Amino acid sequence: MEDSFGPDLITVTDEEGNDFELELVDSLEHQGITYYAMFPTVEEDEATGQPKDVDADDEEYGLIIMKTIVENGEELLSTLDSDEELDTVYELFMERFFQDEAEGS
Repeated sequence: MEDSFGPDLITVTDEEGNDFELELVDSLEHQGITYYAMFPTVEEDEATGQPKDVDADDEEYGLIIMKTIVENGEELLSTLDSDEELDTVYELFMERFFQDEAEGS
């Protein structure tokens, strides 16, 4: 059996029915809720197979944090309910990212 290594990709459908792909970076549990840190995937140039240039200032590109909710017995990804919740979870992810970075050097 061959193991496949690569990014964990999740396809999300927004409220308007548009699908987009996110790369899972990390997950954590806080107060009984699972949160996911993700980045939008970068499209490849069809001619070269290399990633297209990404404008880091583009509001469509950046860290996306979502949480798991249960609706009608089904587990779904959802946006966070408040800026306070977002700030708290963002700080938790940043602590983990910088801790991992410090341990790796």
